[in-house]
Amino acid sequence: MQTTSKRIYDLLSSMRFAVSLLTVLGIASIIGTVLKQNEPYTNYIVQFGQFWFEVFEVLGLYDVYHSVWFLLILVFLVLSTSLCIYRNSPTMLREMRLWREHATEKSLRAFSHRHEYQAGGSTEEIKAKLTRFLATRGFRYKTVAHEGGSELIVAKAGTYQRLGYIFTHLAIVVICIGGLIDGNVPFKIQELMGYKKVETLDIPASEVPAESRLSIANLSFRANMTLPEGTSADVSFMRMRDGYLVQELPFTVALKDFRIEHYATGQPKSFESDLVITDAELAEPLEATISVNKPLTYKGITIYQSDFQDGGSNLDFKMWALFGDQVVSLPVKGVVHEQLVLGEADEAVTLEFDDFRKFNILNLSEDGKGKLQNVGPNVTYKVRDSQGQAREYVTYMQPLQLDGRYYFVSGMRATLQEDYKYLRIPVDDEFQVDGFMRFRAVMMDAKAHELIASRLSASALPAGGPNSEVQEKFESSVRQLLKAFALGGYTRVAALIEESVPEAEREKAAQTYIKIINGAAYEANNLARELAGKPAANPNEETVLFLQDSLNSLSDLFFYGTPFYMQLKEYEHREASGLQLTRSPGKNLVYSGSVLLVLGIFAMIYIRERRIWMLVKPDNRVLFAISSNRKNRDLDVEFSKYQEQLQRLLA
Repeated sequence: MQTTSKRIYDLLSSMRFAVSLLTVLGIASIIGTVLKQNEPYTNYIVQFGQFWFEVFEVLGLYDVYHSVWFLLILVFLVLSTSLCIYRNSPTMLREMRLWREHATEKSLRAFSHRHEYQAGGSTEEIKAKLTRFLATRGFRYKTVAHEGGSELIVAKAGTYQRLGYIFTHLAIVVICIGGLIDGNVPFKIQELMGYKKVETLDIPASEVPAESRLSIANLSFRANMTLPEGTSADVSFMRMRDGYLVQELPFTVALKDFRIEHYATGQPKSFESDLVITDAELAEPLEATISVNKPLTYKGITIYQSDFQDGGSNLDFKMWALFGDQVVSLPVKGVVHEQLVLGEADEAVTLEFDDFRKFNILNLSEDGKGKLQNVGPNVTYKVRDSQGQAREYVTYMQPLQLDGRYYFVSGMRATLQEDYKYLRIPVDDEFQVDGFMRFRAVMMDAKAHELIASRLSASALPAGGPNSEVQEKFESSVRQLLKAFALGGYTRVAALIEESVPEAEREKAAQTYIKIINGAAYEANNLARELAGKPAANPNEETVLFLQDSLNSLSDLFFYGTPFYMQLKEYEHREASGLQLTRSPGKNLVYSGSVLLVLGIFAMIYIRERRIWMLVKPDNRVLFAISSNRKNRDLDVEFSKYQEQLQRLLA
């Protein structure tokens, strides 16, 4: 039993064990630095995929510094390093105090760095010269009687170099203890015992149960708070794995005003918040302004300006119907972070307004090498059906210039793992979306197809009057193509070709059908303008490009995922300040440990321990020997210099 205990003690106190733990700790720290920590789990799923997400989750890589295995490594490192200090420090301190005055003449003559002199003058004069020589060079010395009537002067310098070892190891212990204090160890223990658990439901803070709340006595935390202007809160939220914890605060934080400055490009330049701290212990509220790198500390809790978000902007939309033979638009009002239900029963959909951004800095050049520019506001929202399935949309308020032309742009994705697929709606001659919507309604109007086919046949068939049978067949083909296009865009037309045209003739038929659709689109556009009381479009290149873009957009509507288009018309921007609140009592230990670590490393690297022996014999012969804990070129140079100086001194 004693042998086993001694083996465990030797293992824990060994340098190899401590170095191994430090190596693992270093690797873990690299992972924690490279892999962004405490992100929402959906971000990791998008980045790594479901399989590797689950593997990394089991390993605790999404919160490395608070994972159980990381904290256990810190505990064992503290234990191992403390045992190293306990085991080796007494010996080192004893070595520092030792003079090694019992060296014999034989042992001194065995030194590689030694020299013997024949000195002139009395023994006392020689001793006085030697002691002055040592004192002026920073050596502490001691004179002792030696065998045969000789006297031995022993000197030492740089013995504090051994403190470097103690300081370095003590620094590791102090830093690790600081890390453990800030490592949520009490919560880990309570969670293992079943007293605490992470909340995963999106519910108001007031409804979060006590088992998912941390009291104001919590030793350390790093939490976040989002405050819209004119609001206050006395709790913050700690992101934890796939959920969160509510951290109660001993005071109330209110946001009086939030200010942000932008560069000419629209990128944020600086932002700051005017906060008001209310506490029963204060005679009057504490007002302070914080900004990036200028936090506020109160009651040991530091409040940082971390970011900014939307604080519930009011949005005015024009909701356009994307299907049907009528131009239908309705005004819709929404508020960011709130929901709006449209329709009833099984046909009901819920609009979830997630975010509004007043500035969007994008590079819209074709090669991606152009300048960044502000393209104006956009809104991000979800459309959720009655079955709970949702698609996410991002819609830009102003037209974007893409490939030299302007479009109203709206992106859609079915899952967060996907990239956005964009719908481009070309602007009309008034820089609005109305022209496309009128064109769409006519293209989807079966009654209008007959008139379009008739006008197209009149303009497309040769002059001289084709017979009625040819004209009827042509108009029938046009109506058939328009019907197919209205039911599924180019995808439906392609299916029609595969169903009715032999494979060898499909390419030629496709080219013919495209020409017919383009011609019909021109007639449909003129009909739409006529119904709106506008003159016919000029048959120029601009009209051709508008029709091509409109046909592409019309075909893409069938993949847009929702039967309406939300055009943002007006907004009332309301900003919110993102605050980070931290209580970190362990940081002072970490800072102190870092100072100790620097001192220790400095002592070990730049301080050399040197010892000198000068044996003064009765016949005035002096035996000089020097040694160092590091035998390198510096010792050779120092020995040569002292040898020459002593030669001149004793001559």
